[in-house]
Amino acid sequence: MAMRGGVSNLSHRKSQGELRPALYLSTRIALLLLLSVPSTFSQQQKTPQAPESTPKPMSIVTSETNDRIAQLALASDVRQGDYLIGAGDLLGIDVFDVPELSRDVRVNETGYISLPLMPSKVRATGLTPFQLQDKLAELLQTNGLVSTPQVTVSLKEQHSQPITVIGAVKNPMVIQALRKTTLLQALSEAGGISPEAGSTVIVTRDARDVSDSSDSADASAASGPQTFTINLSDILESGDSHFNIPLVGGDVVSVPRAGIIYVVGAVNKPGGFLLENDLDRMTMLKMLSLAGGTTSTAKMKKAVILRKNPDTGQRDQVPVDLNKIMHMKEQDVQLQANDILFVPDSAGLKALHRAGDVGLAVTTGVGIVAAGRI
Repeated sequence: MAMRGGVSNLSHRKSQGELRPALYLSTRIALLLLLSVPSTFSQQQKTPQAPESTPKPMSIVTSETNDRIAQLALASDVRQGDYLIGAGDLLGIDVFDVPELSRDVRVNETGYISLPLMPSKVRATGLTPFQLQDKLAELLQTNGLVSTPQVTVSLKEQHSQPITVIGAVKNPMVIQALRKTTLLQALSEAGGISPEAGSTVIVTRDARDVSDSSDSADASAASGPQTFTINLSDILESGDSHFNIPLVGGDVVSVPRAGIIYVVGAVNKPGGFLLENDLDRMTMLKMLSLAGGTTSTAKMKKAVILRKNPDTGQRDQVPVDLNKIMHMKEQDVQLQANDILFVPDSAGLKALHRAGDVGLAVTTGVGIVAAGRI
């Protein structure tokens, strides 16, 4: 009987020993399942994020833009005969087969040049090199100095009114151009645009001296300063020389700095982002990418663009559906300088996520306590 009781107790202890690992294992599995449920549920609530592909770094964009500027600048073709001579210019005058009259002369401050054997000074300012050589040939023949003069006038140095390049360029400078210069040539000589450059270039031109002009329309048009605003994309993409205007002495080329676009609300990296020379192509998706995408509680369908109205000075609200844009159901929206993109939070989703976090903490605590008791 004693042996039976011993065997029975041994069998009972053995059965308990086999049950405890099984119970411990099943508890571990249940704990893992409980831990995974809130996390899985939370992931299911996340809205689609901005596309993985981000815009090119601005250093690369700027480098490509400057390469294009340099390429088109080399291809620029400017007729040198269109240049108007000014005070301080150095002219090369060559009278064929008459070396005594051939020499380099500097235009004085009053706009005149002097030649040997010529009875009076000759006014050079306001004339093109072609016009001056015709005038000199006429004077040489009229004064009996040369019977059939063949005169060539070339521009060796331009010092009358230098071209100034300022603003968002790599090397702001004053260019003493030795020849007629185009807009792209001036930008290229200044090292190209800087990363913070905007998408336009402004050329300011003072009133020209048209006292010798016979065209009264030209005289009235040139009575005041002129301003030309050129879009960089028009020059760089089309390659149309119409936009690559020739510059004249006294012109000021200014490259305004880009504006800032603000992204606030339910995004991972809210803040202000410099347009940085994206040539008017800063769109909604690019800004979301720079802002790290939307958070999991963002109300994708309720985003708005706050845009300043130039007439009223107030900010208009432009509603946008980010969900449709990110799923290619609507066209991407182009943003403007000083726009504010606001992505609101969803209070319900926030509360749900907080509840999930609390549930995760409670479940973890219960699991640890249960495992300790086993």
